[in-house]
Amino acid sequence: MGQVTWWRGGVIYQVYPRSLMDSNGDGVGDLQGIIAKLDYIASLNVDAIWISPFFKSPMKDFGYDISDYLEIDPLFGTMADFDQLIEQAHLRNIKVVIDQVLSHTSDQHAWFEQSRQSRDNDKADWYVWADPKDDGSAPNNWLAIFGGCAWEWEPRRQQYYLHNFLKSQPDLNFHCPQVRQAVLNNVEFWLKKGVDGFRLDAITFCYHDEQLRDNPAKPKDKRQGRGFSEDNPYAYQYHYYNNTRPQTVGFIEELRALINRYPGAVTLGEVSSEDSLATMAEYTQGDDRLHMAYSFELLTDDFSAAYIRQTVEELEASIGDGWPCWAIGNHDVQRVASRWGKAQANPTMIKMLNAMLFSLRGSVCSYQGEELGLTEASIEFSQLQDPFGIAFWPMFKGRDGCRTPMPWVKNDPHAGFSDVAPWLPVAPEHKNCAVDVQDVDSHSILNSYRHFLAWRKQQPLLVQGDISFVDAGANVLAFIRTLDSQRMLVLFNFSGEQCRFDLGKLTLDEAVQGHGLVSGYIASDDASAVILPGFASFYGKLN
Repeated sequence: MGQVTWWRGGVIYQVYPRSLMDSNGDGVGDLQGIIAKLDYIASLNVDAIWISPFFKSPMKDFGYDISDYLEIDPLFGTMADFDQLIEQAHLRNIKVVIDQVLSHTSDQHAWFEQSRQSRDNDKADWYVWADPKDDGSAPNNWLAIFGGCAWEWEPRRQQYYLHNFLKSQPDLNFHCPQVRQAVLNNVEFWLKKGVDGFRLDAITFCYHDEQLRDNPAKPKDKRQGRGFSEDNPYAYQYHYYNNTRPQTVGFIEELRALINRYPGAVTLGEVSSEDSLATMAEYTQGDDRLHMAYSFELLTDDFSAAYIRQTVEELEASIGDGWPCWAIGNHDVQRVASRWGKAQANPTMIKMLNAMLFSLRGSVCSYQGEELGLTEASIEFSQLQDPFGIAFWPMFKGRDGCRTPMPWVKNDPHAGFSDVAPWLPVAPEHKNCAVDVQDVDSHSILNSYRHFLAWRKQQPLLVQGDISFVDAGANVLAFIRTLDSQRMLVLFNFSGEQCRFDLGKLTLDEAVQGHGLVSGYIASDDASAVILPGFASFYGKLN
């Protein structure tokens, strides 16, 4: 793969900087901590790291509320640290993708501090302001994901401002040309620094309906959580007017025009909409929009061969020349070993889930700790940091359970993450999954992850091929990857019980070896079937 297309089929390892490694003994991970672990990350055989926000922030939403887009928060280090991180990552052939939170800022950003002062200053229309209704109530019925009304009163202007998340995260007004230009200038600052791309947080939230029309109610049977729980009032509406507005595509094209001036740089959009798969397709069409996008469609509780097939097929039917990125875990959702594994999670199943993700058509985001098989940590209410969890406890316990520190050394008090008590506690059960334990175990989840990704790099079909699904039993996910005239059959047994897959009209040439997983095998009594032990995988060349 050439320099410009490293991302097509690339594996991006998501670093949550607060929780990777603390280098200075304050209990919070930092940029020097990431630098210290680059050799480890390189050993995983991934192509890039995506680093969650490390910009100046009051940390009300842990960095997704930015008060200065061009400064490093002292909690994480200095600009010199970041320059060193890019240099050291590139020396190891690791690309660096950073978060950009474009739709909103912190209420402590200088732009908002000015905008809120009056209706006639230079930044007066840089945020979404609206007059109250005649009775003083909010302009419409829009809700915030983090709970309650999406409008907050500002006495100095005698107006409300919009916030789709926390009230301390006011929404920028992308209808204002000066805002768009200022945002693009901020993005270019990091391009000049040498970053290889951007993960675009909440990109569907940039624009709002200028008429401020009410969102229609959603029937109870249509409510589903994608990044939020179904008992959240946010699920009670169709978000037609505060999300995924038609103008967003125009801004994406402006952004891509800038990115194209920096060959090799890429964009990865986080998509959350009423039809996220359709939006992923729309936002990645052609060569003037996003390079790739991902959604919450595989970050759900839904888990079955049928669900994954349906999700991927639905996207494939509409994406055309667009490109997907798949993830089964990140910093916003319960860890996949608990969410999908539930009571039956075991090392064999977790290895299979990682391999399944790496075998789909598209690029991949893999969240730190997934290579260790970490489960969701149990956090007491008194230990919670996440405002989302605090607001919706106990039905929704927030996102802290997937954000706990990485366990590096089993017998260290804080698992080698820090010399002091960390910002979130290390889960006791995670110590048995520590890197130093798994490093020396050739059969560990960690070494399986490394081995599989090294093997995958030698399989162009898995990196770049097309995908088509094959009917199989309820517990088997079956698909064919095709590149030019070559075809590979891929099977995953989602159950702990042995399954049989009948080849039907498919003709196997040979099983592809070397992936290191518990493997299916061609039936000894009937060469037209593959036997799949519990949680087994199978890769085979087709004639």
